[in-house]
Amino acid sequence: MRPLTETETKTLFEKLATYCGKGISNLIADPSSKEDRYVFRVQKDRIYYVRESLANLATSVRRDNLLSLGTCLGKITKTGKFRLHITALSVIAPHARYKIWVKPNGEMPFLYGGNVLKAHIGRWSDDCPEHQGVVVLSMNDTPLGFGVSARSTVEARRLDPTGIVAFRQADIGEYLREEDTLFTT
Repeated sequence: MRPLTETETKTLFEKLATYCGKGISNLIADPSSKEDRYVFRVQKDRIYYVRESLANLATSVRRDNLLSLGTCLGKITKTGKFRLHITALSVIAPHARYKIWVKPNGEMPFLYGGNVLKAHIGRWSDDCPEHQGVVVLSMNDTPLGFGVSARSTVEARRLDPTGIVAFRQADIGEYLREEDTLFTT
């Protein structure tokens, strides 16, 4: 594992900023944890979020023997872009700036890979702009996935019930649908 380069760090923080906003600072220096801070590390083309003490211990393991450490946030593509994986949901959900709560009748269509429709929304964050990262939650605050808002909050209120409010990027159903390829290197 190695630290991120400056371009990798910039790409990662730009992607995380679409979901967390200024909450990114809480990812690195978590105020609830006084004993250890968290860092980002790269292993092959995947970026991991791990405690610094564990990352230091991992330097004693050969790179080809180390498969994973910490929470995999996503993958750096060959073109230099960063693609967020569903495994990052537990990291970004508590710090999310914009959220959408889905009614029970809309959970299954979302978990099967569908977008969020207006008819399925229970409530959403106010002042959410268009094309902004949102975390999708069930009505009892369980994170289901994340995506990008298709419309602003004001425009979404005027949509018909079949109108798309958020485009799905990842959902927890991927753990079953992609189980053969999700954790492969």
